[in-house]
Amino acid sequence: QVQLVESGGGSVPAGGSLRLSCVASGWNFRNYDIAWFRQAPGKEREFVAAVRRNGGTTYYGDSVKGRFTISRDNARMTVSLQMNMVNSEDTAVYYCAAGSAMTATIRRSTTYTTWGQGTQVTVST
Repeated sequence: QVQLVESGGGSVPAGGSLRLSCVASGWNFRNYDIAWFRQAPGKEREFVAAVRRNGGTTYYGDSVKGRFTISRDNARMTVSLQMNMVNSEDTAVYYCAAGSAMTATIRRSTTYTTWGQGTQVTVST
């Protein structure tokens, strides 16, 4: 059974760093593109970052570009999101998701068919 499990969320002061992890199980991780999305209270789900199945190409949302880094380890079936210089607008539930994406659709949540349960990130000011 396909499953994604996020971890690493918590409370972090503004300007600090946090590292999220997404571990997959039950299927061929290498065949899927992986993305991180986030959703703050009262807001729509927002694309954060994505990484192609071979790890060679990454994509970022405008609000996190230059501060967040996505990476993957196919041998360990893990995708990480390194979050640096966080601010209050980064407060949200963060989800990892798996799917097969075209370049034109890699930022759309509807592209992804498998989702984790989410991990809360709270930035304190």
